[in-house]
This record gives sequence, structure tokens and C-alpha cells, in this order.
Amino acid sequence: MELISAHLFHLTFKENRSKKGGTTQNVLAAITFDLKFTYVLAGWEGSEHDSRILTDTITHPRGFRIPEGKYYLADARYGIRNEIISPYRGVRYHLKEFSNHRPENAKEHFNLRHSSLRTTVH
Repeated sequence: MELISAHLFHLTFKENRSKKGGTTQNVLAAITFDLKFTYVLAGWEGSEHDSRILTDTITHPRGFRIPEGKYYLADARYGIRNEIISPYRGVRYHLKEFSNHRPENAKEHFNLRHSSLRTTVH
């Protein structure tokens, strides 16, 4: 088992309540294609926008660093960044949307390939 460092940059913790009354927390995690964690950041309020969390961690001195020449897949909520590959917004994306229809243009083809590379960590 390899250990990775996990960071909680915000020293003050407040309980974050969702609209349904539960406690929520946003966790940013980066993994390799062989499902090894390379970075974990926990502690942000669950309703905080993913793009803001990423911006904060890549500008923090001990934050997330993407090695030169490497890229990470992310969903559209992370926005457009040099080392982050996000799908096109407003274009079919999820695999089930392509089940009966082939991609009709380059953007749909890109989104299909992007969605097929994503993974879920349980």
C-alpha cells in the first residue's frame, strides 16, 4: 500500500448542511488510470463550485501539481484549463446518450471518448 498526502487547507471547520439537512463535504481527488490516488483534498463545503476548489488548490503552495506534459480528465464543472481535459458543454456526453446514435460531429465524438475514459472510485 502506498501512502499519499491528503490536505485540509482550511483550518476552521464548520458543519456544512445540505438543503435536505444532511452534512456535506466536497472532496477533490486525482487518480491515475490504474486507480492509484495521487492527490486528495477534503473539507470544502459541499455546495462549493468545483472550479473554485481546483483554482484554490493549484494556487496553494502545497496544493495539487500536475507534472509537465501530463493531463487529467475532469467533468465540465472544472472549466477549461491547460492541463485539465474537460468535455464540451452543451454537447451529448453520457454513454447512454450514444447507445442508439453514433456521434454526429467532432465535438460529440470527443465527448464520447472522454466519457468512456472516466472512472468511478468507490
